[in-house]
Amino acid sequence: MHGLIPDKLPRHLAIIMDGNGRWAQERMLTRIIGHQKGVETVRVIVEECSRLGIGYLTLFAFSAENWLRPKTEVKALMALLKKYIASEAARMDANNIRFNVIGNRDELPPDVNKAVQGAIDRTSGNTGMILTLALSYGARQEIMTAATRIASDIASGVLKADDLSETAFASYLFTGGLPDPDFLIRTSGEMRISNFLLWQLAYTELYFSSVNWPEFTPAELYRALSDYQARERRFGRTSAQINTRS
Repeated sequence: MHGLIPDKLPRHLAIIMDGNGRWAQERMLTRIIGHQKGVETVRVIVEECSRLGIGYLTLFAFSAENWLRPKTEVKALMALLKKYIASEAARMDANNIRFNVIGNRDELPPDVNKAVQGAIDRTSGNTGMILTLALSYGARQEIMTAATRIASDIASGVLKADDLSETAFASYLFTGGLPDPDFLIRTSGEMRISNFLLWQLAYTELYFSSVNWPEFTPAELYRALSDYQARERRFGRTSAQINTRS
């Protein structure tokens, strides 16, 4: 039993999956083996979040900056990503999970993009948890892209400058249509955001786990969620105001 309160779970959970390479190096294994082990953890955590009833799960899978890694590692990661998406599409469909991707998909290899689109199409009618992978994603790049699109729409008359609001701006982001994350978990003990969902994390609760991603078990997930449930989310208000409203 995990002891979690169902109606106090985050509606949207985001995870920075860090520590695959470190896990492998500690065991004198290659980094790609660490990534392979990390994929197994993804499968377990995705299914557990779906079972718990979390509505949205967003995983930082490959950043815009990750393209700077050694070419051999990037190639292996892309092959692993393609294999994961292709193999998990049926499982996601069976579990009523809808698959989604954010980021600059144009930078992904054509075969990976084909697998991504296939999984999106196959699960598009599902009504359960929305699983979003951030691929070739960078938050600053996302904000710049949104700003460029807004400027273009204002110049062409599609959008009036006076009508621009936070809600309107957010609709131009890759995450348009998704709620902001309530809770962010980062594994491996690193305490930074790493250019992930900078706009969307404005009021998100943060949790940093010392556990490397390949060892992030459902028990570690429950520990993080229990910590979240013990917090008071005030959004700039006082505790008295929150308690009065509830």
